[in-house]
Amino acid sequence: MSIQIQPSQRDPGSFGRVVVLYGGRSSERAVSLKSGAAVLNGLLEAGVDAFGIDLYGEQGDLSPMQQLQAQPFDRAFIALHGPEGEDGTIQGALEIMGKPYTGSGVMASALGMDKVRCKQLWLSQDLPTPSHMMLDDDSNWTELAKQLPLPAMVKPDHEGSSIGITRADTVEQLERAYRKARELDRCVFAERLIEGAEFTVAVLNGQALPVIRLETPHQFYDYEAKYLADDTHYHFETGLSAQQDAQIRSLSEAAFAAVGCQGWGRVDLMQDRDGGFWLLEVNTVPGMTDHSLVPMAAAEAGLSFSQLVVKILETAE
Repeated sequence: MSIQIQPSQRDPGSFGRVVVLYGGRSSERAVSLKSGAAVLNGLLEAGVDAFGIDLYGEQGDLSPMQQLQAQPFDRAFIALHGPEGEDGTIQGALEIMGKPYTGSGVMASALGMDKVRCKQLWLSQDLPTPSHMMLDDDSNWTELAKQLPLPAMVKPDHEGSSIGITRADTVEQLERAYRKARELDRCVFAERLIEGAEFTVAVLNGQALPVIRLETPHQFYDYEAKYLADDTHYHFETGLSAQQDAQIRSLSEAAFAAVGCQGWGRVDLMQDRDGGFWLLEVNTVPGMTDHSLVPMAAAEAGLSFSQLVVKILETAE
């Protein structure tokens, strides 16, 4: 399905002084540094008066709030990934300051970062997401393996970029995967494995952009496949029928809206072997690197990277 998005017609000067927030201290700091640099360059190229702040970076002796207060700005473009950047924390600080910012608000950001609560909300809306079970130190691994059943994906609840995610095919792997994820997050869960094609759908201003089918020789679309590998393939020729394309885009828009997301984001899904779609997670501040999916989808819809970041900035009202 052909989707075209018109570039913003707004005067770049009308945005005022824009701060790009990136870096942070989550496990996704390295990705955020790349995203922030790309966003800042894109805004400057478009003629926007923009500058960047690397939170916990060059001014690491200052708290994030002190860094935000150190230089005047009119609105913020959030390019922070993971906890403290994508979970409502920085959004809350900007709310207190009365500064407009890109992306979802405090509640939706927190829900998007908490995979389990996001799944629970989707289930309450009858939106399809794989069944899951919480894990802890006292879990009976043999019983869990029967109930899930295996194979399953073990995930830290509050991490992004597939960090800490492991596929478990045996009882022993299930416990090892839990121990690995527990090092990153106090909350860990196991999710029923959906075997089939993996898709991602970027959403801009509530509208789904062209669907991307992901193909990787890795067990799944992990951190290396996302940011480092050259053998990951991104297909706009998805193999979906027109009806399936409309279905996955509609489901992504519904999932985005159900969480209360705003502005822009990305929804990740699987298609099972019977053709059914399953929601995995919503990303409220997706990556904006040279390997990132939202810029790819926007380019397919006719937007250059610079035009994309201006369209996103336009939503910060």
